[in-house]
Amino acid sequence: MQTPEQIIIEELKRIILMQAQEIKLLKARITDLEQKLERYINRKDSSNSSLPPSKDENRPPRTSSLREKSERKVGGQPGHEGKTLEMTDIPDEIIEHRACFCPECGKDLSTQPFELFGKRQVIDIPTIKQIITEHRVYRCMCTCGKMVESEFPVDVDCPVRYGKNIETLIGYLNVRQYLPFKRLQEMLHDLFSIPISEGGLHYLLNRLASKGADGYELIRQRVLNSRVIGTDETGMKVNGKKYWFWTWQNKRATFIAASTNRGISTIEEHVNGISQDAVLVHDCWKAHFQTPVKKHQLCTAHLERETKYLEERYKVAWPVRFRVMLMEAKKLQKQFSPVDYYCPNHARSHLEKELDNLLAEPLDPKHKEMITFQKRIIKYRDHVFTFLYYPNVPPDNNGSERAIRNIKVKQKISGQFKIFDAAENFAILRSIIDTATKNGQNVLQALNVIADYKRD
Repeated sequence: MQTPEQIIIEELKRIILMQAQEIKLLKARITDLEQKLERYINRKDSSNSSLPPSKDENRPPRTSSLREKSERKVGGQPGHEGKTLEMTDIPDEIIEHRACFCPECGKDLSTQPFELFGKRQVIDIPTIKQIITEHRVYRCMCTCGKMVESEFPVDVDCPVRYGKNIETLIGYLNVRQYLPFKRLQEMLHDLFSIPISEGGLHYLLNRLASKGADGYELIRQRVLNSRVIGTDETGMKVNGKKYWFWTWQNKRATFIAASTNRGISTIEEHVNGISQDAVLVHDCWKAHFQTPVKKHQLCTAHLERETKYLEERYKVAWPVRFRVMLMEAKKLQKQFSPVDYYCPNHARSHLEKELDNLLAEPLDPKHKEMITFQKRIIKYRDHVFTFLYYPNVPPDNNGSERAIRNIKVKQKISGQFKIFDAAENFAILRSIIDTATKNGQNVLQALNVIADYKRD
């Protein structure tokens, strides 16, 4: 039988054991909460990841940037040509101002010779009004007895219709300038006295897009047959549901497509026949790796933002070294001549070795997101420095992001699309507009050419 002292000792042992177990659980809980707190303090946003600015919580001011400081002063640089209003040599109207009498003596000056001693010009636009053209057809009886009737022009296919200039203007204001339908209706009414319904606007945009279908296909072929192709995708809303816009682009053309998904089926549908010798530049979205091309280039800007986040999160040197390596690679490319891409290069070999060292370096198991990043780069290791082996391959995907950003601007200003057909029309017209811009063409004139196009 245990003595009272032994009972007390056993009870104390039991309490100590329970407390040890509780301390172990609390330590695990504290570690978990600390990790969650680090996530909260060092949260991902548009400055340190690929998240768009719209996902930034409370839109905090940007306190850091990946852009390196330039030695240039703020403002116009030396040699920059200023612009000012200049007089034309052929004015549309000349108004001459001559004095009628002398303010000193009051004599009539109408018979005196005058000489020009100055001129000024005023640039203005004429009063805008709609022009209505009536087409009339006639018939007559031939001496042979046949009734001969004249025909309306092909594009005059109903009693009353809007002309190609209105069609062009609506496409320009809605797709290029992102004007919502309500404001577009108001503008047409106030400026041109043209009453047009929302359904009428949809009809005209659909008519313009259908005329641009052939040009849209030419743009697609131009992009797919190029050696370097950038691609990106972004979400959009159609009547409250999530859909996607995709883009494939190069320096001279932009092809945009509306899609119901973000997967390989969209790639198979829209880039069937892509050049197998092409280098595809993208942000590492897994579907892009299924595109049948020769090589891929990961967007280094995305990787730099991710390493910026990892640096802020874990306060270690590994992500800093990785980012510095990428920056050195981009500086090296700027020094390359066309021959350097195909010849052995010591600096490039050094960067390759540095990349391998970083990927082989063991990381702290507690740094889970950094380990995930390292594993992803190991998987796609051969696509980090593609731009150092192929001319004209950019190290980042900024061109595609610029091409796809207009969809977000469109939705912020005009809201979602009501029907999927409207999104497809936007993709066609926006592809034509961006391609015209890349080639230094006037956007309104480019759309006017499309509006004047008559398909067979």
